[in-house]
Amino acid sequence: KEVKFRPGTDEGDYQVKLKNLIRFLEGGDKGKVTLRFRGREMAHQDIGRKLMERIAADLEEIGVVESFPKMEGRQMIMILAPKKK
Repeated sequence: KEVKFRPGTDEGDYQVKLKNLIRFLEGGDKGKVTLRFRGREMAHQDIGRKLMERIAADLEEIGVVESFPKMEGRQMIMILAPKKK
């Protein structure tokens, strides 16, 4: 299941999307985090990487990073899997 972020995702939206990811992981599903860059956001991929690291840190209690953030065209993709009980 996929959740899409943008480099400028605000705090409120971030929390809502994070809740969705938590729901997916607790339900036993993997979560795909897609970070979409538009226009000159491509020049600031470090912002995207920080956001991905923050997501991974916020979810470390219930999920484990299966594939680390990598660029695919204009998107940065990371896959999270639920932690084994």
